[in-house]
Amino acid sequence: MSDGSGNSLSTKAIEEEIANEALSFPPIARWYIGLATVAAIALSIQQLFNLRIGGYAMLEGMYLYLLAGIFLSVTFLGFRITGRRSTDIPGYDWLLCGATLFVGGYFAVTTDESLNNGWEYATPETATWFSIVFYALILEGTRRAGGHVLFAVVLVFSLYPTFAESVPDPLSGFTQPFSDVIPFFMISSEASFGIPMQAFGTLVIGFILFGAVLQYTGGGRFFNDLAMALVGQYRGGAGKVSIFASGFMGSMSGSVISNVLTTGAVSIPAMKASGFSARFAAATEACASTGGVLMPPIMGATAFVMASWLGLPYTEIMLAAAIPSALYYFGLFVQIDAYSARRGLMGLNRADLPRNGDTIRDGWPYILVFVLLIVLMTAFRWETTAPFYAVALLLVVNQFSRRDRFTRSGFADMIISVGRTLSEIVSILLGIGMIVGAFQATGLTGPLANELVHAAGSSTIMLLLMGALTSFIFGMGMTVTACYIFLAVVLAPALVQAGLNELAVHLFILYWGMVSFITPPVALGAFSAATLAGANPMASAWQATRLGVVIYVIPFFFVLNPALIGQGSMPQVAMAVTCAFLGIWFIAAGMQGYLAFVGSLGEGMVSIAMRLLLVLSGLMIAAPFGGILGLSPIELSLAGLFLAALPATFAWRLGAQASPRKRTAD
Repeated sequence: MSDGSGNSLSTKAIEEEIANEALSFPPIARWYIGLATVAAIALSIQQLFNLRIGGYAMLEGMYLYLLAGIFLSVTFLGFRITGRRSTDIPGYDWLLCGATLFVGGYFAVTTDESLNNGWEYATPETATWFSIVFYALILEGTRRAGGHVLFAVVLVFSLYPTFAESVPDPLSGFTQPFSDVIPFFMISSEASFGIPMQAFGTLVIGFILFGAVLQYTGGGRFFNDLAMALVGQYRGGAGKVSIFASGFMGSMSGSVISNVLTTGAVSIPAMKASGFSARFAAATEACASTGGVLMPPIMGATAFVMASWLGLPYTEIMLAAAIPSALYYFGLFVQIDAYSARRGLMGLNRADLPRNGDTIRDGWPYILVFVLLIVLMTAFRWETTAPFYAVALLLVVNQFSRRDRFTRSGFADMIISVGRTLSEIVSILLGIGMIVGAFQATGLTGPLANELVHAAGSSTIMLLLMGALTSFIFGMGMTVTACYIFLAVVLAPALVQAGLNELAVHLFILYWGMVSFITPPVALGAFSAATLAGANPMASAWQATRLGVVIYVIPFFFVLNPALIGQGSMPQVAMAVTCAFLGIWFIAAGMQGYLAFVGSLGEGMVSIAMRLLLVLSGLMIAAPFGGILGLSPIELSLAGLFLAALPATFAWRLGAQASPRKRTAD
């Protein structure tokens, strides 16, 4: 966004927030968090690049224990016992920090002995007590970083193996004593140090570092200016800029709420000043920020966990998510354009906007860095090391920048911010890893999937509806990553067993876990944006539900037709994508009552009927299935196109009638 002189404000706000937060730590805490983060990053470089410094190769378990000990200890410095962020650190939190380091160090040192002697099933007494202490520290770290709801879920599921036989079917499982369960969680590779932490150690840490360095070296400002230069001058320009800017920022941060609070602090006032209602401005920012977490190339931490879970290169996850993400933002763009057209909203003043040529010339290093990142991931398949190369190039190029060059203090502030972000992720991943471990320990995963399939009555659509509702409910109380991992254990096997594409199923879960950020009754993203806009929170949430309508239908489209995630031949993908974009255009236009290039659908009962008809035609065109009225998918799409002719003709006639009246009035 702009302050009126064409300068970006959102990135400045982010930088000031990070710097002020880092500076407010006591000096000893600044030094500890900074050194701990640098040490963890150095460990990652040593492990992922297989440097073998001193001829020593670190075991994966040792590496993960060290990362856990370092970042969990930082959690106790960044979050208070109440769960709020604070830099005022009491003495007992320093004790918890030291205890975490000590316990993590113990497990790191004993990794080799643990593997050789099978400690996960036959744990010595000392290791059992250390496991219990580590378990308590992880629970407290999860509570502080993830909130009380996630803490309660993790606590119940972590204790579940101790009373599993007492639970009625289909949740009944094998019961084990507490003294066996907790060491299994801490020592095995199927619980706290299983797939979630393995994904963190191999993929997440590098991409989070890349996103932070990109933001702090001016990347956020560049993408913001680029969005303004491209679309700022068109009708509803402030809203369209918000889509692109929040999308880019959300992709880098991976957090809906932080994205809303940073970019929204500037985008929402700009939208209101250009004629958007407070409610619509809040909804636009909430929807744009939510979609950012689903947008390649960086996405959020969940995408990297998904890659590890499925055993696929992250590049495949990124490419699969590209089409659904494009469809989501296309639907959002069409609705904002229609809203602006109906209300006669103008674009931003061209004189106040950055120029395309100047923006590209100033921001070419960021384009170069992204090109390097994508080439290394796609051509060389260096998913784990690519972000580190990109960070190195970014830091080198940054030293030639006059506006955004790193200073020593600025670098320290950025490292502290990265440390706090990574500590929050680790605390949550360690906790939800125990949910996975509980299902593994009780042998419940397979039977539960069978029960879900049986409950759905062999109906794929019913199973998907059950899955969507379950994902939505859990998404209300958990972080996106926690919700995804839980449902990947419980729900995904049932959907795959029903014959659905596995990658599409996992993306389906991810999308429906995100829905709660814009859907009442929780709608945290919309509520946060409403606070900034001075709008009614619930009204803003319902507006966001309407504005983000595509996010509700797209998962069903691609899970029923994997061509929409690139799974199929080129003709299949091309046909599916073309129909999907056309269908989304009609759906979005029907939601706002304005069909681009044709005109408004007017007001009144007839208008409402025409809008519903346009939405129905859009669903028919984009529908990935046939069988309705005996029609094949192609025939159904053609019928939808034929049906759309009626509201399109209606809108054209309204426009033709309005033109003579306007000329007469003139």
